[in-house]
Amino acid sequence: MSTPTGTWSAPGRVNLIGEHTDYNEGFVLPFAIEHRTTVALTARDDRRIRVTSTFDPEPAEVSIDTLAEIFPADREQVPEWTRYPLGVAWALLQATGADAVSGVDLDISSTVPVGAGLSSSAAIEGATASALNDVWGLGLDRVALAKVGRTAENEAVGAPTGIMDQMAAMLGRADAAIFLDCRSLEAQVIDLGFAAAGLELLVMDTHVKHAHSTGGYGERRASCELGARIMGVPALRDLSVADLDRAQGLMDDVTFRRVRHVVTENQRVLDTVATLAEEGPDAIGPLLLASHASMRDDFEISVPELDTAVEAAMSAGAIGARMTGGGFGGAAIALVRHADAERVTDAVAAAFAERGFAAPHIFTVSPSAGAGRDA
Repeated sequence: MSTPTGTWSAPGRVNLIGEHTDYNEGFVLPFAIEHRTTVALTARDDRRIRVTSTFDPEPAEVSIDTLAEIFPADREQVPEWTRYPLGVAWALLQATGADAVSGVDLDISSTVPVGAGLSSSAAIEGATASALNDVWGLGLDRVALAKVGRTAENEAVGAPTGIMDQMAAMLGRADAAIFLDCRSLEAQVIDLGFAAAGLELLVMDTHVKHAHSTGGYGERRASCELGARIMGVPALRDLSVADLDRAQGLMDDVTFRRVRHVVTENQRVLDTVATLAEEGPDAIGPLLLASHASMRDDFEISVPELDTAVEAAMSAGAIGARMTGGGFGGAAIALVRHADAERVTDAVAAAFAERGFAAPHIFTVSPSAGAGRDA
């Protein structure tokens, strides 16, 4: 067994607020979490990439010279999970025009829950991109690596996501969130102040699996693009709450509600950043709740398990709660006082049992550092 050249890792993320705004060129407020995906890279003396992982015993191996044939047109010839690391390798070479690179073995392990809305995919992309960028000497900065991750996810995997997850994975900072303008990619570090306020964030993983590359996500994105065309703007980012009355008169009900979610959610992100600065984290609860209601009623991406988690957490004393991630399953989050965390956890578990749902996985997360080399 060869000794790895090095190990690199990248975090999952929790999005505090700003859901489905990223691909509409709007605003988001995610933070990186301590759960990470690690890539151990071993250099080879040929032109092959071999990937192995803890979640699939079967390795996959391809020639660097065939990556451009596989992606994006013929991605079905490689196992689905390998499209993330192999797609990143392809996207890196596409972005840089590099050619004289040597083969690598990539051994992937992860503590980021898969399918929970915590962006396990961006963690794989961030760790792989960081490792290959260093070993291949490509010299890309963190924003460029986030763009590579997005290209891999959109084109190599076929999931029509925005860039929020990749930016959070690359730019994360301890005890802070990333206020990201998804149009300009300007990022500002925002102090959350959870620890000083005696607060913690619970993740309530429903175990209801979702997949971005399936229909519901793409349908929502298509509705948003239709809404922007009807309103004559490049993206829904260019609309404000004041435009919604006019929009309602021009659109069918479903398209309007999709648009209303994105427009009001953008405003909620801005309001959350202002509230954190002016009043502190204790005051953001109503914004989190309003975000969940909008995703449940206007964007229609919640499920009964997510609604139950939010309702039970609030009944047990949470400051605010909302589903997080792309929807159709995954996780909800609850901002709680440290002293209330156990009571909220027990209440959510009891509510799931009462409704006959599978037991949720409930755990705390802490804002953490972004991607980088570990050893």
